[in-house]
This record gives sequence, structure tokens and C-alpha cells, in this order.
Amino acid sequence: MGMLSRMGIIVKAKMNRIMDSTEDPRETLDYSYEKQMEMLRNVKRGVVEMVTTKRRLELQAAKVRENIGKLDGQARKAVEMGREDLARLALERKQGAIAELEGLDQQVEGLELEQEKLTHAEQRLQAKVQAFRTKKEVIKAQYSAAQAQVRIGAALSGISEEMGDVSLAVERAENKTETLRAKAGAIDELVSTGVLDDPTSGKDSLDHQLEQVSASASVESELAAIRGSLPSAERKSLPEGQS
Repeated sequence: MGMLSRMGIIVKAKMNRIMDSTEDPRETLDYSYEKQMEMLRNVKRGVVEMVTTKRRLELQAAKVRENIGKLDGQARKAVEMGREDLARLALERKQGAIAELEGLDQQVEGLELEQEKLTHAEQRLQAKVQAFRTKKEVIKAQYSAAQAQVRIGAALSGISEEMGDVSLAVERAENKTETLRAKAGAIDELVSTGVLDDPTSGKDSLDHQLEQVSASASVESELAAIRGSLPSAERKSLPEGQS
């Protein structure tokens, strides 16, 4: 029994979880409102039936009153004609009609009391249904707003994660770019110093060294020519090694 009881609890818990995930509170509220409206319609129908029955009894009572007046007239006429037997029969029927009228009046009075109670109940139920309808619409609006906020939050969360990935990708790209630029600068420096050959120039490192020696010789030659063009006095004033 213990095992079966625990299994029953587990099954109920899973079913409740499934119901919670599939239930839309707005649909539940609308369904409850429809049930209340159905109850209100039934009460209104009961009031209408009550009024109809009372009206039917009132019409019947009116006919009985009319008949009582007629029997009273017949009794008087029979007495005038000397027919007390007929007068007695009319009066007996009159008494029966009066008893019937009293019963009808009592029924009408009872129906009026029931109608009043049912009318008050209808008014109270109408107020409750109206209040529930207002509250229902407020709750539905709040639920829809909360649902929209959840969707927006989820979307923003996804965007944040995606932007995080993009930032990492941009950072990696910048690092790679800086590395490539550093390599390119180092290669240019090595090429300019002659450590590496420039394949596009058609010259090797020896050519670069010879060019540098030739450039140095040209500089020294121009410097000697400048010193030779100066007057002797100015040449004497030059530091040693430059005369």
C-alpha cells in the first residue's frame, strides 16, 4: 500500500505539473465568467417564470371575481322571481367561488414574496458577476503584460548572449589583426635592414649590404668635398678628424 500510495502521489504531481504548463489563466477566468453568466440567466429565467405564473393566477382571480358578481346577481334575480331554490344554488356557488378566490389571492401573495426574494438575489448576483468581470479583465491584462515582459526579457537575454559572443569574436579579430600588423612591421624592418631579402626587388642580402657601403662612401665623399671647398682658416677650426 505504501508503494502504491507513493506512486499515486508522483502521478498526481506530474499531472499537476503538466496542467500548470498547459493552463492559460485567461481561459479559466473566461470560463468562470461564462458559468456565472449562465447562473444569472437561469435566475432571470426563474424571475420571468415566477412573474408569468403570478400573472396567470391574477387573471384567473379576476375571472373568479367576475363570476362572484355574476352569481350574486343571479341570486338576487332568483329571489325577485320567488325561486329561493335557485337563489340558494347561486349563493352556494358564490361561496365556492369566494373560497377559490381566497386561495388564488394567497398563491399570488406567496408568489409576490418569492418574486421579491428572487429579484433581490438576481440583483446581488448581477453585481457580483459585474465585479468579477471587471476583475477578470484586469487580471487578464496584467497576465498579458507579464507574459509580454517575459518574452521581451527572454529576447533581451538571447541578444545579450549573442552580443557577448560577438564581442569575443571582435576581440579575437582585433588581437589577430594586431599580431598580423606586428609581423608585417617586423618583416618590413628586417627587409629594410637587409636581414631578409625582398623577393619583389630581385636583390639578396649581399646586394643590400653593398648598397649600404656604397651609400656610406658617397656620404664621406660629399663630406670631403664640402671640407675642401672651405677656406683654410675654417678648415683649421674643424675638429680633428674632419679636416
